[in-house]
Amino acid sequence: MNNKEIAKAFQDIADLLELKGENPFKIRAYQKVVRSVEHLPVEVEQLVIEDRLKEVPGAGEAITKKITELVTTGKLGYYEKLKSEFPEGISTLLDVPSIGPKMAMLLSSELGVKSVDELEVAIIGGKVASLPRMGDKITENILRHIQALRRKDQRIPIGEALPVVDEISARLSGLPTLKNLAPAGSLRRFQETVGDIDLMGTADNAPEIIQTFVSLPQVKEVLASGTTKASVVVSGGLQVDLRIVEHDCFGSLLQYFTGSKQHNINLRERAHRQGLKLNEYGITNLATEGLEKFATEAAFYERQGLEFIPPELREGQQEIERAERGNIPKLVELPDIKGDLHIHTDWSDGRDTIEAMALAARELGYQYLGITDHSGGRGIAHGLDAERLRQQISEIKQLNQRISGIHIFSGIEVDIRADGSLDMPDELLTEVDIVTAAVHSSMNQSQEQMTRRIIGAIENPNVDVLAHPSCRLLPDREPVAVDIEAVFRTAARTNTMLEINGMPSRLDLKDIHAYRARELGVKLVINTDAHSTEHLEFMRFGVGVARRGWCEAQDILNTKPLQEVIACLTS
Repeated sequence: MNNKEIAKAFQDIADLLELKGENPFKIRAYQKVVRSVEHLPVEVEQLVIEDRLKEVPGAGEAITKKITELVTTGKLGYYEKLKSEFPEGISTLLDVPSIGPKMAMLLSSELGVKSVDELEVAIIGGKVASLPRMGDKITENILRHIQALRRKDQRIPIGEALPVVDEISARLSGLPTLKNLAPAGSLRRFQETVGDIDLMGTADNAPEIIQTFVSLPQVKEVLASGTTKASVVVSGGLQVDLRIVEHDCFGSLLQYFTGSKQHNINLRERAHRQGLKLNEYGITNLATEGLEKFATEAAFYERQGLEFIPPELREGQQEIERAERGNIPKLVELPDIKGDLHIHTDWSDGRDTIEAMALAARELGYQYLGITDHSGGRGIAHGLDAERLRQQISEIKQLNQRISGIHIFSGIEVDIRADGSLDMPDELLTEVDIVTAAVHSSMNQSQEQMTRRIIGAIENPNVDVLAHPSCRLLPDREPVAVDIEAVFRTAARTNTMLEINGMPSRLDLKDIHAYRARELGVKLVINTDAHSTEHLEFMRFGVGVARRGWCEAQDILNTKPLQEVIACLTS
């Protein structure tokens, strides 16, 4: 049973307990475990085997026993008994805003509604409005919430959402009365997919900013518009909300709407123990009723005796405890990156020449670039065979003599065949500076086969980097079945680097896996997998993943200067 399935079971328990009207603290305990399991960098099954369940935040003795039972037997008696007390599917109704436990029970018992889709059909057919204490106004409101929920469920990769924010921000930032503007929510926390976009700002003339916002050319539909906030739908169906507040409230507002939900819950509970109340307007002293406002997030956290917590870490995973002790890590930043070691050119399936890629990298301030075109066996157009690889190595040597200010590494992205062998002979791999191995085919293998296959490649002494280890593509292709823990431990033993691939459709390793690999001592490298000069800009996505994985610059190879990278690749 994987972490996603375990989290779903405990979320259902929390929902069913809410339906029963149980103690809110008990419900919250289960909700906290859900968030913890979702963000664990290691499978819960592994923690059970190693007797390390105490590492799961919020897992006390009772919940630990339930987790162990669920993992070892595939079932949980407490969960099954709880489900038997309610009509089938009732917990799914609670996902709709404005539907509380009593209404969910009414809809389920009176109409037999088991899903949101069935609820929508019942509303359209007039059945819900005819129920006691419902009526047309309430059912219309529920229907609006269902439609909004569907929009939020249609999450898109951050690689698609961030350019939308960049474009809108660029148009608004030129307005002279706008003083602050920043995204919030899951995008600011750099989650890999985004449901909608929240923008927060301050301005001397809020109505003017709102009017400009709803009149932007990207806007296809205005959902709501007032003097200080508005909601629109832009091209592609993405919802964007803008809220303008007073300058001295910006810090608390930005923090509140950045989240995550669990982070804010944990903050509020801690503040309450200190006699404080937190909300988007600031911090209220419960004894005096006095409200303190904060223009910056740093001041908001400092008032609570906390070190500033970067948005990427705000997931309810011990970041508050770390901030109390003053040991939040200095996360890797984009300016720390000194090169990109996974690049494709027109020698295989890339668009631009080696020289063009090198000059573009130099413009970014990079010290080095790794050319890793595909090997030929995978069937990619113009994949390199032995002869063409040697020709490319020769060209790279000539370019290094001619182009100053950047060093070009020769390399290859070699395919890991279904049997675990590499698509290039070992004697040829010794001739390049960097060997990146990757799976591109036979992705339906069993976990045992795929794990053996990848480990076989990692154990090849010529392989320097394992690229995009899970092979997923956002949002459509699921990761391959692989024992990722075994892969990490092998990489640590063989001193093989693992890649955080910044291509927006990959973001692979994902954040929790980057955290675990780092924890086990695996050296990481952030690459773009660029197939054109424009793709070099994807480095910011890889850095965002690394930051969510609590990575510092020292954890990443390509934050090192050229000579250290050369020493690493030749050791």
